[in-house]
Amino acid sequence: MPGADNILTVMMTKEQIDNLARRVICEKKGISRQEAESLLEADLDLLCDGADMICRALQPSKVDSCSIVNARSGMCGEDCKWCAQSRHYSTGCSQYEFLPYADTLSAARHNEREGIARFSLVTSGRSLPESSLDVFCDQYRNLAKDTDLYLCASMGLLSRPQMEKLKNAGVKRYHCNMETSRKQFARLCTTHTPDDKLATLRYARELGMEICSGGIIGMGESDADRLDFAFELRELNPDSVPINVLNPIPGTPLESTPLISEEDIVRTAAIFRFILPLQSIRFAGGRMRLSHASMVRMMRGGVNGVLMGDMLTTVSNTIADDRRLFAEAGWEF
Repeated sequence: MPGADNILTVMMTKEQIDNLARRVICEKKGISRQEAESLLEADLDLLCDGADMICRALQPSKVDSCSIVNARSGMCGEDCKWCAQSRHYSTGCSQYEFLPYADTLSAARHNEREGIARFSLVTSGRSLPESSLDVFCDQYRNLAKDTDLYLCASMGLLSRPQMEKLKNAGVKRYHCNMETSRKQFARLCTTHTPDDKLATLRYARELGMEICSGGIIGMGESDADRLDFAFELRELNPDSVPINVLNPIPGTPLESTPLISEEDIVRTAAIFRFILPLQSIRFAGGRMRLSHASMVRMMRGGVNGVLMGDMLTTVSNTIADDRRLFAEAGWEF
């Protein structure tokens, strides 16, 4: 739409937001930073309606579902300030080196029976020693034989040969969250960098794998920081963008972080849709603290993917709850 930058005002009207959404749909291209800043002040319902318009036009009608299992828990040497699994903090997190394959298969088959499309093993730690990676590759080879699930992995900062092992074992998508904006990251973690994460994701992409990368909101960042993060993700161009909401865990440095409002959570997801129109935007951890109305609003406000079942160290909505949510929001499952 010619002259779209000229429609911006302090409080955008329904017509202006709808015109912005239509331009995104037509061009299949996200909005500018200036336009994103204007959406910070937009009426929330009008904003969500515009994001939903983009989402319904450019995403499949079926909700993008996935699930995870905590395959290696605790004992992590990294100092991510939000994480219950870091050995730098006393959180009472469960600790084990491997989840037995019988337990992994049981979780996978349960999720497959429930109609969840993707399944991922998630391991704690900066990376994995070769011996541990080999164990998990064996599990993936068995999962590929024993289920029809789309297999994903989240196993930290891997080398290219390690990533190739996972691909050869049947993994099709690799997950590594950038977590927050580059400017904010050093405040929250000192043991690795965004460039370390980017290198890992680059290896996955070079090998022909899909990539999944998003992060956590509510860690003390500003609205501008969240926009920085969204535009950095757009440059990365992942297939899937999970949005987590901080669950301040006792024992971590962020345990006293004030909770952001439900309106901030809903608004963030909607603005991400305007910036990232072609990505699957996935609501992940932190959903339990939202009201049902807010969850429906997000599913009608730009979100088309959901991480279902239990999270790593917290409990999420039940699959039955999510089925009802999707139906109410007008998504197929």
